[in-house]
Amino acid sequence: MERNTGRAARNSRREFLASSGAIAAGACLAAPAIAGAAGVQTLAIRGGRKAVTASASGATSWPLFGDEERQAVNAVVSSPGYAEVQAFEDAWQEHFKPPYCKSHMNGTSALASALFGLNLPPGSEILVPSLDPWFGILPMRLLDLVPVFVDSHPRTLNFDLEDARRRLTKNTRAIEVVHLFGLPCDMEAICDFAKEKGLLVLEDCAHAHNASIHGRYVGNWGQIGAFSCQGSKVLPAIEGGIANYENREYYERAATFGHYECPGRFPSESPYRKYSATGLGLKLRIHPMGAALARCQLKKLDQQTELERGQTHSLNSRLCQLPGIYEQAPAPGVKRVYWSRNQLFIDPDKCGMSRDVVVKTLKAEGVAIGNLNYSVSHRDPAFTEAQWWRYPPVIPDRLPGLEEALRTGVSLPRFTRPVPELIDQYVAAFEKVWAHRASLGKG
Repeated sequence: MERNTGRAARNSRREFLASSGAIAAGACLAAPAIAGAAGVQTLAIRGGRKAVTASASGATSWPLFGDEERQAVNAVVSSPGYAEVQAFEDAWQEHFKPPYCKSHMNGTSALASALFGLNLPPGSEILVPSLDPWFGILPMRLLDLVPVFVDSHPRTLNFDLEDARRRLTKNTRAIEVVHLFGLPCDMEAICDFAKEKGLLVLEDCAHAHNASIHGRYVGNWGQIGAFSCQGSKVLPAIEGGIANYENREYYERAATFGHYECPGRFPSESPYRKYSATGLGLKLRIHPMGAALARCQLKKLDQQTELERGQTHSLNSRLCQLPGIYEQAPAPGVKRVYWSRNQLFIDPDKCGMSRDVVVKTLKAEGVAIGNLNYSVSHRDPAFTEAQWWRYPPVIPDRLPGLEEALRTGVSLPRFTRPVPELIDQYVAAFEKVWAHRASLGKG
């Protein structure tokens, strides 16, 4: 039944494009022309049939663990020990080829260790994006560092370098960027700016395992790149993390912070070898079961991220032909990945409808769509209450790019399995709604 329904939807879509292609391309706004197009169907919100009827069961399931992962975890149970930790780090080193790497209990501990590893003096300011959860920012208070919140680009959601330039002071020592939802930041420009100003760069790659810029993986651009392997992430291990380090100094200092077992293996001339009995205060070792899961998932990472790239491109490339729809698009030479959701933007002036009308009407057609909803750290009490900070964060009055993104952004599912029929029906649903945009805009 679903197969026949999908075929009918594709036929309807072909009829629609043949009879009203100008409408789909945004060239015709007149209500009489829309009403007269043979392929235009009654909207579901007005009593018509839904455009999306294909099953979405399992289409967004994540993580995808199978027999290999179960066998790897059982092997740890059968022979308890830490061999999987080294095996995961070795596999990571082979795949991503960082100069140094170290696994961690989770992404937050990887970021906290990275901040310690940068060895910045108290009161140092770090430029950070506000559109990001607390994980890489709040630990700064423990090291007497100062987050300076920076705007986001409204079409990429990533770090706005031009706004960062305006917030530079004599106390600025570093930049922390986040490759949000798997789209790499403009690391060439950011690293050029950092080099010009003498700043260090920390990459939060929690969403972006396997993303690259001109063949160079994210996490290998700055001085340190930290990754999360929490269960929702692109490389899931239920809980876990890992970081890349540009040189031995950053690696040894960060590892000594949370891995007391590491200093004894450092070269004799290392300034951190003397802490072999204690480390420097924390124990942040990844659980061997998490390491085993991460190693299994790493073997499948290329295949999975390529599947998701292809599917999302199949959807977005067609949706973005409609007027007023934009994707969180990669620049030339960038291979992005997808975490959590597929983020798009609606320009009400160009599409002729408000975002709320678009979302409500597409939901009625069976599309799993919602407004962009993500953490805005500078509004959280942990950053606004002075009692938690010796050096308080620098909080802006307004971040207009971020405000625009939150006002115009919409989220579609991240499809983790092949669903060509569902994608075709999503496209048909958007085209159907856009064909009625003149009347919907009046409403």
